[in-house]
Amino acid sequence: MNIWVDADACPVAIKDILCRAAERTQVQVTFVANQFIRIPPSRYIVFIQVPPGFDVADNEIVNRLSAGDLVITGDIPLAAEVVEKGAYGLNHRGELYTENNIRESLNIRDFMDTLRSSGV
Repeated sequence: MNIWVDADACPVAIKDILCRAAERTQVQVTFVANQFIRIPPSRYIVFIQVPPGFDVADNEIVNRLSAGDLVITGDIPLAAEVVEKGAYGLNHRGELYTENNIRESLNIRDFMDTLRSSGV
C-alpha cells in the first residue's frame, strides 16, 4: 500500500502528521502538487511536482495509484475516481470516501456549486 497526498490544498498540520507516520510505519507517502513543497529527507517520503494546470496533480495521482492505495484529498471528484479504481479516499478531517457515500458527496458538491454560480 502506498499513500498519495493531493498536496496543493493539504493543511500543513496534516502533511506533518503524514511525514511522521511514514517514518514510524515505513509506508511510502507521496505528495503530489503543482508547486514546490518542503518535505523532510526520508526514503519513505516522496514529492512529485507536476506542471501547473487544472487537475494536473489529480490526474497524476489517478494514473499512478493502485487498488488498495490510500489517497488523502479534499477534492471530491478526485475521491470519486480513487474509489472507482478500488483505492481508498480519505479527506483532511479523517472521513472515508466509500462507494456508498461518494455519489452523495458529489451531488452535494454539484448542488452547492450551482447555488454559488447563481449568486445564492
